[in-house]
Amino acid sequence: MDSQTRVYFPYVSPHDPCPPIRVKSYYVPPQLFIGFQPENLPQFSPMEALMHGTLWPALYSPYVPTGQRERRGEGHHER
Repeated sequence: MDSQTRVYFPYVSPHDPCPPIRVKSYYVPPQLFIGFQPENLPQFSPMEALMHGTLWPALYSPYVPTGQRERRGEGHHER
């Protein structure tokens, strides 16, 4: 898993009629970890910036569909 993914284990009630979801995950956006814009921050080329949606690689966060995130988390963090 990458550093932007967080995993948690919700409470599973023994009386819940639905199948439990034992592992859930979510993404933390990279801009939360950069207070002020540092000097000389590396930049994508203009074409790469258009493809990634940002000029700075430090702020790039790839999209991973929710179902794939949860499946990735289950194998690594079983209770």
